[in-house]
Amino acid sequence: MPRYRVTVSYDGTDFHGWQKQPGFRTVQEEIEQALVPLSPEGAPVSVHGAGRTDAGVHARGQVAHFDLARDIAPASLRRALNDRLAGDVRILDARVCADDFDAQRSAHAKEYRYRIWNAEVMAPTLRRYRCRVGRALNLAAMRRAAADYVGEHDFAAFSANPQREIGSTVRHVYSVEIHADLPEVEIRVTGNGFLYKMVRSLSGYLISVGTGRAPADAVPAILASRVRTARVESAPPQGLFLWQVWYDEGERLRIDQNLFPAYAPAGRNSP
Repeated sequence: MPRYRVTVSYDGTDFHGWQKQPGFRTVQEEIEQALVPLSPEGAPVSVHGAGRTDAGVHARGQVAHFDLARDIAPASLRRALNDRLAGDVRILDARVCADDFDAQRSAHAKEYRYRIWNAEVMAPTLRRYRCRVGRALNLAAMRRAAADYVGEHDFAAFSANPQREIGSTVRHVYSVEIHADLPEVEIRVTGNGFLYKMVRSLSGYLISVGTGRAPADAVPAILASRVRTARVESAPPQGLFLWQVWYDEGERLRIDQNLFPAYAPAGRNSP
């Protein structure tokens, strides 16, 4: 039974997240339903993603794997799935992979990007893909705070656990970059894994620092507390993108930028 790896992009606005949940529209379930006609005798197919994005969160480079009891050329598989999927989900790439490849466990790193529109007024066409912040952001203060996220830490104070059992809350954040081409501001976070709502929480605190509502030097104390409090807010979901997943040190997802004209990277200017 071949194992396939797919790269998935989706507009998360009308989804209740990635993970299948009874009574809700989810990305995982829609891909599984699209696979049924391709499976011998309509047998169900389980799809496993690299990460579980929340309701309203988008993906440019989600990766998933599944076993399909049928040999089908990757290009034909991509085409067949896209013919069956709604317009807010697209399979960008499909390939046959090793039997032991696991979209989540085989990942070396993931990158999320949080996108902010830092102006009093934002065009309504951006409302699904940006968090608007009306007050001018202090980017230097945000970068000072972001530097304290980098490294291996217990991020319990920056997670939100909805009564779910998890293992360690220790994660390694490799980098946090803040790029700006005002009014666009983009927070880029790369790490070996993330807790529930962790990236939105990291971004939410940086926004509080940028607007002067929180101190830039408090991150070490918050991490040490291991307690989630009201001083750490979760940024709204619509600004967050699962950008890419890496499976070896040299790999980068080569996705045609022409597919994403609305998601063009923010510049590096730093007022």
